[in-house]
Amino acid sequence: MKAVIYARYSDDTQREESIEGQLRECQEFAQRHNIVIINTYIDRAISAKTDNRPEFQKMIRDSAKKQFEIVLVWKLDRFARNRFDSATYRAILKRNGVKVVSATENISEGPEGIILEAMLEGMAEYYSAELSVKVKRGHKENALKGKANGGSVPFGYFINSERYYEIDPTTAPIILEIFTRYADGETVKEICDDMDSRRIFTNTRFKYTNKSTIGKLLKNRRYIGEYRYSDIIIPDGMPAIVPQEIFDRVQVRIEKNKHKPAAMKADNEYILTTKLFCGKCGAMMVGVGGTSRTGKVHHYYKCGNIIYKKSCDKRTAKKDLIEQQIIFLTQKNILNDKYIDHLADSIFKLQEKENVTIPFLHKQLDDVEKRIGNVLKSIEEGISNPSVKLRLDELESKKTDIEIAIAKEEIKDTKLTKEQIVYFISNFKDGNIDNPEYRRSIVDLFVNAIFLYDDKLVITFNWKNGTKTVSLKELEETISKSERGLNQCFFGSHLDDCVPPNFSKR
Repeated sequence: MKAVIYARYSDDTQREESIEGQLRECQEFAQRHNIVIINTYIDRAISAKTDNRPEFQKMIRDSAKKQFEIVLVWKLDRFARNRFDSATYRAILKRNGVKVVSATENISEGPEGIILEAMLEGMAEYYSAELSVKVKRGHKENALKGKANGGSVPFGYFINSERYYEIDPTTAPIILEIFTRYADGETVKEICDDMDSRRIFTNTRFKYTNKSTIGKLLKNRRYIGEYRYSDIIIPDGMPAIVPQEIFDRVQVRIEKNKHKPAAMKADNEYILTTKLFCGKCGAMMVGVGGTSRTGKVHHYYKCGNIIYKKSCDKRTAKKDLIEQQIIFLTQKNILNDKYIDHLADSIFKLQEKENVTIPFLHKQLDDVEKRIGNVLKSIEEGISNPSVKLRLDELESKKTDIEIAIAKEEIKDTKLTKEQIVYFISNFKDGNIDNPEYRRSIVDLFVNAIFLYDDKLVITFNWKNGTKTVSLKELEETISKSERGLNQCFFGSHLDDCVPPNFSKR
């Protein structure tokens, strides 16, 4: 007779060896009874209380092809722990000429066998229901003590022998890096692309980081030490990875970005998007366009609160004018020999910071190699089927990816000399202010935030003490000498008069 094996385990606390043991005993049963195994269906970390199991449903569908007569399970509770589901799917299999056989429970074919089978199913269902009540009670007690209740462990933590969360020194720096970079202005996509290039995985399923993963991670209050389980919330119930100040900055930016305007409008790119703010109300300024009576299209930056809430009277700013002013001031105040030398010194010192990615990747490599070893051990013990081979190929592929990522990080870890850093920054000194690519690069690299008032402007550079205030007269004289043709600009006389409350300068 031909048969297929169905194997399953319930949650992530069980390991791959659970599946290997089920397969081994089913194959031994098949050999004793001259049964030929033609396929294997495996559901990992899925409870039998539900029929929403991908491989289980595939097996039921495949039974209609009449290619096998037996579904072989280690025990009947692997097939279902719900009598209704069990009866429903057994009826479907029976219509297709297939019966369910337990490899470890001796059930006869007669009437007494039917009773015994029903009793075993009933016991499985009772056990499952009773266990659920006990588990919920135990989970609540654990939660009140701040102990882990199973499930996936948040990236950056591990669970100690007493079931308490502890900070993982290998992965926690990655979490802090993600929060800090987002709080400092990087986009989720930029962070995600960088993590992918470094082969940073944020879960044990070896799926690369994506925008959705980063987005959820940035909202996770566990990283400030808040323990949550059901309706139980315990502040400082677990160790914090992210300082409250950085977490709060991240949440403010996430809230603002819910209404973030598009960076591109028609064929014009608004390069100050997300960096230009209204000096009156603090809202982000939005790129807008309009057509005059002559048919000419004009582009402006407009306060977001005027567009969405009608609650501000800040005047619009001409797009080309404000962008040229910002580029000009950046060239003048940052891209000069004095500041380039200071920047180079700071960047050179930053290279002394430990690369936290390399030890993290080595830890992942060790984990993959252990999994490969487990699969090879199973093959040596005689468990060899398409599913096992597919799993081995997948793990080998992940191992190769991680090894390549380690090699790239080791190359990136090569230290630059101060002269090389100076040369790189100096390339921006004399760029063409009319070149869109050059303008975008200047803003992305050197400008942190701009606050625009009706009579003044404050620009904060990505440089310690990098806020510059210039008088109108000084700027007009400088621009005139440079023949830039800029005829308007408004600047305040003192930084402390211009910076809105709660604005963090850097």
